[in-house]
Order: sequence, then structure tokens, then C-alpha cells
Amino acid sequence: MEYTTLGNTGMTVSRICLGCMSFGTDREWMLEPEESKELIDRAIDLGINFFDTANVYSTGESEEILGDALEGYDRDSQVVATKVFGEMDPDNPNASGLSRKAIEQELEASLDRLGMDTIDLYQTHRWDYDTPIEETLRALDDAVRQGKVRYIGTSSQWAHQFADALHTSDALGLERFATMQNHYNVLYREEEREMLPLCEKEDVGVIPWSPLARGVATRPHEELESTTRGQTDKYLEQMSYLQGGGEEINERIQELADEKGVSMAQISLAWLLHKDWVDAPIVGTTSVEHLEDAVEALEIDLSESEIASLEEPYEPLPVAGHE
Repeated sequence: MEYTTLGNTGMTVSRICLGCMSFGTDREWMLEPEESKELIDRAIDLGINFFDTANVYSTGESEEILGDALEGYDRDSQVVATKVFGEMDPDNPNASGLSRKAIEQELEASLDRLGMDTIDLYQTHRWDYDTPIEETLRALDDAVRQGKVRYIGTSSQWAHQFADALHTSDALGLERFATMQNHYNVLYREEEREMLPLCEKEDVGVIPWSPLARGVATRPHEELESTTRGQTDKYLEQMSYLQGGGEEINERIQELADEKGVSMAQISLAWLLHKDWVDAPIVGTTSVEHLEDAVEALEIDLSESEIASLEEPYEPLPVAGHE
């Protein structure tokens, strides 16, 4: 395993972060607690110390499963991240969003489910158009000062919104967002236009979600519809991974994987790991084998010409993931 400092926090994390959205019962392809624990145990064996979940993943089940699985390990050696924003109770309008009330009550619920006194990285899951960013930042700043949160981060949004949040923190002397969890992979590179340069300038840690494009970057594009995820993942319909030059990129990933004797997933992940502004891609999986493959991707060297070949067919895509 390789390790890096997360942004400018000084906190050390594995270059692979295990995404925990697959833990729970919300969808048919997700893992039961025992299977989830097996995956978490193997991740720790492989040197992974960074885990990302959210309160909305299976309506809290993912947090419970992660907390239970980590209970037998040294808590100080693990870095646990979770998120707040999504709807947790359809009958309670204050169980979503980023108001002070929502943040305070959902933070307590997450701490309880995780069985922890402090969350290492507490992230806003999306931008809240109904709450002033100042209120959100003051509530998060209080959580840090109370010792319930160590660092705060945020997720996909427009670069002007993120710049506004950072400026507000600086102007008011509040805790700053230390990380950006955004949508970025070899098939979707719109973040390179504004968000990633902004993160680089501000020394913000970048931990991309969907590093394998919801599986589209892991298999030949003509096979996608034959998979369970291809048939059931409603979010795939919102993405444009195979538009423009997407199919050509997919084919070039396959060709390069064949040349190197590795999987398409490993090539796609290696591409992301070669990007200086990326700290740790968030890899979600339901398979120990696929997790092991992801870690092995750290050993794959891509030449400048190979990277250029993968990138050359790319065409601008509709922005996806902010909402």
C-alpha cells in the first residue's frame, strides 16, 4: 500500500479509500453485514486505512456495518469519513439539508451508528441551495471545536460555490473545507476545467467518487447491459460516459489492459492515480477479488504516451453529479 497526506491536513491516508455505499440492503447488489465485514477485514489486511460512508447509504445501515466491523481494530489507526445532506426521514423536513439543526442531529446519529466519539472527516454531501453557506460552516466549525469532528470536507458542486465557501471560512475565521469529493474518472473529466485547478491552488485534498465510472470503465462497453448493475443502476442513465469519445476511450482502455496483462479496471484506476491532484480515489466494490485488483493498480506505471492515448478521444460532456 502507498500512503499520502490528505490535502493540507497532515493526516495520512492510504492511496485507496474503500467506499462503503455497497454495505446494506438498499439495493439488490449490496452486501449483507457478514460479507461487508469480510471486505473491510481484507481492506485492512491490504493496508487500507481510509473508509468513506454516508448517513444516507442504506439509511444508516452502511455506517452501522462499518462501525461494527472496525470495533475490533485500533480506532486511532483508521480514518473514517461520512457525509450529511440527503433525506433520512421523509416525514421530517429537518432530517435533510445543511441547516444547523440538520447537521447537529444527523452528526449525533452518525456518531451513534458508527460507535465513535469523533469522525475524522465529516463532509457535506451536496450543495444546499436553501441554507446560507455561513450557517452551514458555523455549524461545522462548532462540531470541530466540540471534538466531534476532526476535519470537514465537501462534495460535488460548482467551482464558484466552493470558492465562495472557502472565502466565507477565511473571512469569518471558520474551519475550512479540507477535501473535495467530486466526480472524476477517465471517462468524465469536466472537473479538470475549474474545480481541480481550484483544489490544487487551495491545497485541498481530492478524493474522487466513481473512479471507475460506475463500472463502465471496467468492461467492454458492449457488455455493460448484460450486467446486473447495467440493468438496475438508475444513475447510469444520468451519466454520459459513452457519449462523444467515450466508446473510443473504453476501447483504448481494453487494448492497453490486454497489452499489459491486467484488467480494464486496473488501467482506469492507474490513470487516476497518476494525476497529481488526486489523493485517494474512493473505490466501491462488492468483491474481495476486485478490491485486491484495485490495490494492485498502484503498481502499474503508465507512460506519458499511454496516458495521452487514453485521453485523446475525450470530448466535453454534460456536467453530472452536482445534484
